[in-house]
Amino acid sequence: MNPRVAENEAQRRAVDVSIITPMYNASGWLDECLQAVLKQDFTGTMELSVFDDASTDDSRKVVEGWKKRLQARGISVVISGHNSPRPRGVGYAKNKAITQSCGQYLCFQDADDVMLPQRVRLQYEATFLHPNSLIGCKVRRAPEGSTERYTRWINTITQSQLITQVYTSHGPTVVMPTWFCSRNWYLKVGPFDEGGKGVPEDLLFFYQSLRQRGGVARVDQCLLVYRYHEKAATHSVTEETIWKLRVDFLQEQVLSRWESFTIWNAGKQGRKLFRSLSPTNQERVKAFCDVDDNKIKKGFYTYEESKQRPKPKIPVLHYKDASAPFVICVKLDMTGGVLEENLNSLLLEEGTDFYHFN
Repeated sequence: MNPRVAENEAQRRAVDVSIITPMYNASGWLDECLQAVLKQDFTGTMELSVFDDASTDDSRKVVEGWKKRLQARGISVVISGHNSPRPRGVGYAKNKAITQSCGQYLCFQDADDVMLPQRVRLQYEATFLHPNSLIGCKVRRAPEGSTERYTRWINTITQSQLITQVYTSHGPTVVMPTWFCSRNWYLKVGPFDEGGKGVPEDLLFFYQSLRQRGGVARVDQCLLVYRYHEKAATHSVTEETIWKLRVDFLQEQVLSRWESFTIWNAGKQGRKLFRSLSPTNQERVKAFCDVDDNKIKKGFYTYEESKQRPKPKIPVLHYKDASAPFVICVKLDMTGGVLEENLNSLLLEEGTDFYHFN
């Protein structure tokens, strides 16, 4: 093809926003999901790009059934997939859906979730304030009340905590089903890991975006109904896989900058973090701190698994006697506000004097 003709063809096809939907056995959710795409109040150009990851139900047929209605609303539709004996995984399906799409911006939409009418418009507008960023939004969980603490965290952390709390066990501070970003940013950071089942492709992409100095932002309105159910792909990822990735990222991004630090929690989680650190970072732990008198009275934590002789002994102090910086290994929102009060009493700055890890 003549280069100029090819360029014109690309410009003709290009749209403002591609809605990226990986799909696997989602027929029960799709009508609600696609009805919500149809109701978007965005006035720019849109397309829906669906990649079917070897569904064994009639998911593809359901999407085909919506094609005319979506196109009548001016939303072009691209559907493809594969019929291998087993799915290749969410990362693979997302990459394929993006590759076959042509939008300048990408709006990630899981087939089992429902976007509110203003989602695309408000996130698209936010990209101009936050270029080179992953943009999220607040969510409503369905069924209501499921993952209550997680949902509260998604919706209430501050703009600065979107950056400082990236090491917590909750995962990306803007959750994957709410992501919106430019195609250029995806191309700089991606593609998604295609390791398949058990690989947290969203967390890996999120960390890589941060390594590239990407921003993180959230539209402070609920723009998505985020469904919780047992078949969700996220349940295939083990806690230990996530733990190792988090520890490695904490060491790379934070601990490498600190000459020494205190682990806030002399109990199970704090000791587990200590054992997971590299030998260099273990040596940087100047103390554990706690509020438990029994732990403090013992005076030391002895690292029994160490091959060093004598075995390392790390002091255990009351938090008021310990010194920053701290890695906080106490779960947020689980102590009736006691942890938060104790932290506030020390007049510390999150992201400078301490980071939350749990």
